[in-house]
Amino acid sequence: MTTDAYLATIDRLRLRDFPAVRARSAMVESGPGFHIAGLRVSQDFWDADLAEVAEAAEEFEAELTVLVQALSLRWGEPETLDLAAHLERSARGLPVPPPLDTLCGYVPRMHGWRVQGRWIGVGVGQGDRQLPFQLLVAVGEGR
Repeated sequence: MTTDAYLATIDRLRLRDFPAVRARSAMVESGPGFHIAGLRVSQDFWDADLAEVAEAAEEFEAELTVLVQALSLRWGEPETLDLAAHLERSARGLPVPPPLDTLCGYVPRMHGWRVQGRWIGVGVGQGDRQLPFQLLVAVGEGR
């Protein structure tokens, strides 16, 4: 996908109603008050060498940087949301609100904006060294 395609997907999700119950379709997970979509997902890295993993990480971070720049032109400088505290809460069995409960397991931080009563965040994550990298967008209520 191109940056323009990412922006179009973000706009569609930003305007989409939230469902009453959690649901998943194709690359979108939705629930009461949120949507999460994989804008781009790499292959997995079960048999990959470290150089290949590092190259993919660089590529995804570069795409994230371009996307953050494009969104910043629209909505101003983003706030950065560090998800480490949410991951710690989750690991201790404490409640974490959606979509942060899902995101904190594989995205260390997100760049986010508040737009027309919704929070839009983008980030790159990888649940484990062998799993795919994902360039994600999350849309949530106000936050």
